[in-house]
Amino acid sequence: MSTDRAYDNSSRAEAALATRRRIIEAAAEMLLRDGYHAMSVGGLAAAAGVSAQTVYNAVGSKSDVVKGVYDVMLAGDDAPVAMQERPEFRAMSQAPDRPAFVRAYAALCATIYERVGPLLGVLLAQGPGADTGLHEFVATIDRERRAGNTNAMAALEGAHGLPERFDRERFLDICWTLSAPEIYDRLVRRCGWSHPAYAAWLADTLVVTFDQCDATTPDTGPDTEE
Repeated sequence: MSTDRAYDNSSRAEAALATRRRIIEAAAEMLLRDGYHAMSVGGLAAAAGVSAQTVYNAVGSKSDVVKGVYDVMLAGDDAPVAMQERPEFRAMSQAPDRPAFVRAYAALCATIYERVGPLLGVLLAQGPGADTGLHEFVATIDRERRAGNTNAMAALEGAHGLPERFDRERFLDICWTLSAPEIYDRLVRRCGWSHPAYAAWLADTLVVTFDQCDATTPDTGPDTEE
């Protein structure tokens, strides 16, 4: 391949990335201001200064655009790096013990929801209605959250091991539920909790849950008097 050809391909890739970024930024502004159902591909194209076909080519359908906005907000940037490969996830393995690791993971979850909470609050408040794209988006982020919980569990096990009779699936079920965006939205947006209050609650609750899922000590039931 010639140097000129390589340069041409690089320039095209940079231009495509810049176009995608402009569309995502315009979509984020529209979604936060007007909500999902008010945003159309045509309106988004006009706001981003591109054609509707360019939106489809650069990002995809309306639901793809929403997922793109979500992914950028969640990660804090548009770099193609998986969450488990990012420094904030890897830093959890430096926690000195299991409770500290669980608290570090709760802090990461809280940070993520601080980023995406406004967007999810708008989407969840309006509801998916009959829009299959929004239904698919909600199902996708649910699957991704479960995968994230599982990756964190694997990292915890690698760093500190797990109790001999630890109920892994029970903890994952509860963690997946407690760290749901609906819980953050209810407590922070609807109940008026501060972000630090939510983060502290999630950390305390997950640590207690972890202890309760340690089945090394058999449950003897309530004390009874003869």
